[in-house]
Amino acid sequence: MKHKTPADIERTSMEIISAELAEQGIVLHPSQAPVVRRVIHATADFDYVNQLRFTPDSVERLVERLRQGTVIVTDTNMARSGISKRALEQLGCGVHCLMGDADVAELAAEQGITRAVASMRLASERYPNALYVIGNAPTALLELSAMTEQGFRPAGVIGVPVGFVNVVESKEEMLSACEQWDIPGIFVMGRKGGSTVAAAVVNALLYIATDTLDPARRGWH
Repeated sequence: MKHKTPADIERTSMEIISAELAEQGIVLHPSQAPVVRRVIHATADFDYVNQLRFTPDSVERLVERLRQGTVIVTDTNMARSGISKRALEQLGCGVHCLMGDADVAELAAEQGITRAVASMRLASERYPNALYVIGNAPTALLELSAMTEQGFRPAGVIGVPVGFVNVVESKEEMLSACEQWDIPGIFVMGRKGGSTVAAAVVNALLYIATDTLDPARRGWH
């Protein structure tokens, strides 16, 4: 096999993605290109070129927040586990998922709400200035949208839940809220998304923030 090392495989994959985009006549916005390519890399799905939506200057603003050590809150442990630990440590960023916490289960039972909603309510109290990353639960995104109407202003929102129920609506509502309240956001419109996509978006931002888009700069061989 020609490509054996992780760095070589990733670099070659990105070259293939760039070449196929060029063949289709697609020119990505320079600041958004690393995010789009990494999502395609994670999914092998070029549809994301048309489905990813960015609020104005969202990449630049979110990268700056990560460089300041902004905390990240996810809606699944899968997304949390997929985010680069090395980059997080380099920037001094923590990442949290409250879905499995006992107090989240208790609040959900008491109020008759989903754990996803309960986790967002508790997270907003503990980490009000966090970057919220939603890859699975549209109810979490709807709750974030509702909280912004009440004055909640997170550092940013990545809204990419996957599925069929409330998914499209949740993304549209949160995107509208981000645009209205000037909250930087990155979204996958439509039904597609998921925890893998959520982690891919965050990793792209982290690699920009740490100047490690080239995998060799991450210490890979």
